[in-house]
Amino acid sequence: MPILKKISDYLKEKKYKYEIIEHKTTYTAWDTARTTQKKEKKTKIEEIVKALVMRADKEHFLALVSANRRLDKKKLLKIVNNNRRKAKLPAFKKIDFAKEAWMKKNLPGKVGATPPFREILGIAIFIDSLAAKQKNLYVGSGEYQFSIRIRAVQYLKNEQPMIGIFGAKK
Repeated sequence: MPILKKISDYLKEKKYKYEIIEHKTTYTAWDTARTTQKKEKKTKIEEIVKALVMRADKEHFLALVSANRRLDKKKLLKIVNNNRRKAKLPAFKKIDFAKEAWMKKNLPGKVGATPPFREILGIAIFIDSLAAKQKNLYVGSGEYQFSIRIRAVQYLKNEQPMIGIFGAKK
């Protein structure tokens, strides 16, 4: 099986309509986008999503941004803290990328190919509004040579990520 059984079982349980997209081994969303666009001509770069595992103080969460954007950590921290205020929780002081050792120990799949599914990861998910507006999303499968194409509307409904503007032009 090209992706972890845990992920394929989850996709079936949640009744996702999905397709496994095989491509050359890639380690960045940008390379996946270029490779996928060569293979699937109708793919827009905004549909290829990078899943960035973040750490704010001692909590971890996922930030999803289109491959052609970079993460603006200050904007993301503001969005995260706005959500925390609504929940009457204290604001985080700083935000950064999670440590690779933590990801290897706590998340399924390979580092850099994180599958962005809330119930599998057990952490909150934030998605940049540009990615949330797409028809399809190409997300990590846990493997470097496979991506999962899913409908954005279905992803937003099933995973209920918090949407905000935190992607910036490269």
